[in-house]
Amino acid sequence: MSANASEQRAVYLVADVADDGTLRPLSVEMVSAGRAVADATGSELVGVVLSSDERAAASLAALAGVDRVLAATDDAFLPWTAVTWASAVAAILAERTPVAVLFPGSISGRDYAPRVAARFGAPMASDISAVVATGDGFAVRRPVYGGRVETTVSFASGTTPFMTVRPGAFAKATPAASPAPVEVVTLAADALDRRVRVLEVREHKPSGPSLTEAKRIVSGGRGLQGADAFAMLRELADLIDGAVGASGAAVGQGWQSHEIQVGSTGHSVSPELYLAVGISGAPQHLVGMQGAEYVVAINRDPAAPIFDVAAFGVVGDLFEVVPALIAEFRSGDAAGS
Repeated sequence: MSANASEQRAVYLVADVADDGTLRPLSVEMVSAGRAVADATGSELVGVVLSSDERAAASLAALAGVDRVLAATDDAFLPWTAVTWASAVAAILAERTPVAVLFPGSISGRDYAPRVAARFGAPMASDISAVVATGDGFAVRRPVYGGRVETTVSFASGTTPFMTVRPGAFAKATPAASPAPVEVVTLAADALDRRVRVLEVREHKPSGPSLTEAKRIVSGGRGLQGADAFAMLRELADLIDGAVGASGAAVGQGWQSHEIQVGSTGHSVSPELYLAVGISGAPQHLVGMQGAEYVVAINRDPAAPIFDVAAFGVVGDLFEVVPALIAEFRSGDAAGS
């Protein structure tokens, strides 16, 4: 990485952008992580946005904690491909001297971030869940062994650490009083690796909101006793405009597909409401839903660990409680109409 005299010491954050050009929710959490690193190192926080238009850059600039935004626009950025994004980020960083670089811990981010780090021979810490200020800089924490253990990672002096940010681990940044300045970055024609092109996208979209972006999630575990019982969770989720999730135990039984699994080997989510139905609260599951703002648990076992993290708990038979909730929501809809 070469120094640029016009650049201040900066922590760079590469935003997570959806294929429709909008900023993904994980980027809002990444700002909090990046701000913590910037404060610990006396640096500014600079967002990097790759997109086909300027919407995502404007959204990132509107978040408190972001000092500047670098926006590169090109039709090659969306739909996302690892080689194109890796080459673009590498070209942008090559003209600067970052203190640290943060990437999204999404499926795409985990793909291209190591490619960029390898180009610069930089140390890489994946899935960070906390930033700790130290006397000479900062260290990060990350969960291992399915969330049972948390490790602290420090970096050698003089290195530029690259990191992916774990979804749901950091608080969402709030709107800024005034937007940060956005600088348009023009990349050389030969800077982008265009060897891979997306010719067609065929996507299976379940009914209702996406699990990782839903504001409300109704999630089921082993207590549902079978696949058929998930029908009532879908009914409840539809009534509250939510998504359906499943624990690793339920997926392991073959009751639901892995695509809706929440936990260390599934999705990490950060909804406003997480309704855990028949879920005991194993560490592998808790690590995936720890970003939820409000947890409600339904379980017949009063000693279930899920009650330790729940804001509100119902000790009872889920086959009685969930239908009662459905009836209550339906009567509310009827009254409202």
